[in-house]
Amino acid sequence: MRIKAIGICPPPSAEDNPRVTPELLASCLARYSRSNKGIDSILSTIDWKDPDKSVDAIFRFVDYGHASITGMTGGIAVVVDGCSMFLAYKLFEIAQLCDGQESSTRYIKLDSSSLPSPDSIGLSQELTEKWHSLMDLSYRMYQETYLELDNRAKQDISIVRVPANADQKVIDRLRKNYALDRARYFIPFATMTNAAYVMTARVWADTIKHLDSIPLKEAHDCAEALRRELSKIVPRMMKHSYPDRASKSQAEQILDYSVGKILNEGVVTSNTPDEVFVSVEQSTPDFLPPLQPLSDSFKGKENRYSAAGSTVRRTFVRAAWNNMAVAELRDLNRHRSGYRFSPLSPAGFYLPEEVKSQSLDELMSRKRDFILSAASSAVPASYLYGLLLGTQVPFEHSTHLDKFIYEIELRTGMGAHFRYAEHLSSANRKLIDLIPELKEYIQVGTAEPE
Repeated sequence: MRIKAIGICPPPSAEDNPRVTPELLASCLARYSRSNKGIDSILSTIDWKDPDKSVDAIFRFVDYGHASITGMTGGIAVVVDGCSMFLAYKLFEIAQLCDGQESSTRYIKLDSSSLPSPDSIGLSQELTEKWHSLMDLSYRMYQETYLELDNRAKQDISIVRVPANADQKVIDRLRKNYALDRARYFIPFATMTNAAYVMTARVWADTIKHLDSIPLKEAHDCAEALRRELSKIVPRMMKHSYPDRASKSQAEQILDYSVGKILNEGVVTSNTPDEVFVSVEQSTPDFLPPLQPLSDSFKGKENRYSAAGSTVRRTFVRAAWNNMAVAELRDLNRHRSGYRFSPLSPAGFYLPEEVKSQSLDELMSRKRDFILSAASSAVPASYLYGLLLGTQVPFEHSTHLDKFIYEIELRTGMGAHFRYAEHLSSANRKLIDLIPELKEYIQVGTAEPE
């Protein structure tokens, strides 16, 4: 695993603007909020030969509960190369306020060389043999499925949703997407990926604290490396990045739930049929009723990026799916609004109807064996490295209605993965049942072309 923070320098057009470090920026803006003299006056008081003195004068207040100061450091970019897909997912889940991206399975064909070493993820010798057995078969089936589907599409391109008048380059890309999108469910969650994150020092410190609370070697190693790298940029904040009793307790409770479910109920390996839950909260105080009818919230709307009115923005939505495959979870988990949550307890295994394999029963047997053995081991959290992208887990997203409508339109719109479209279309139908008036305002797509 390689972790690197990326500094930002001003463009030539801002050559004459003030330049400050992230912590100096935060300290200047903190002073700014306690003065009416303007930023030039504050900058003039800094001893540029010893700027740390100005920083320390303000940052001591962080220790007295003024954490908002550390939110003014600006976005600090860090890339994490060679972490597992699980760890990349977990960082996005913890850092609900971050921006970021992760390597896509749609554009990168993977193989077993993409797996981390068992030592790097803390697998015991007893589990390593079972893990390798599962991983090797998973990747073999992934490669075989991709080649079979790609060849099938070459022989009959009508099975791919190709737009009319598409040129050969587009046809080739969509054919490849068709095969990769359906083969990806065999990819292990342990596969190494690259992920980029941008967040303030305040969010970084909190993220590292919670990451370091997860009882897994990879999580501890990543937290320590992030702490070391960010100490170059925001050294004063890193003392707030260590686990505390609350962060450890919460991580343990989620793990205990998932491991208990595995040990008590076993590992379901058949496809779990779709079930979606949607609830809406529209109540308002008497002293601040809705200021507009719902229809007026959509006046002037042209696409999913258009502004929505206050009535929609004040409506709370909770949506949950009983069987979200990890493949889809990786992306839906990156919607920044609201709160996203999954205990990552296996609930089944999803495969598209086009995918058939005589080795499926053997794969599911090895998967079940590894997960049960890991959950019973000295490091029960290591069961997570036995999940595949087709593993189904429960997933919940709580947010506001305008953000949820954006999610529906994005995940059913042109180019969306077919399975996203199924999940969000189902949620949309539930939403319309609850608020029928919304039907004419939500632009549900067909995800064509993929």
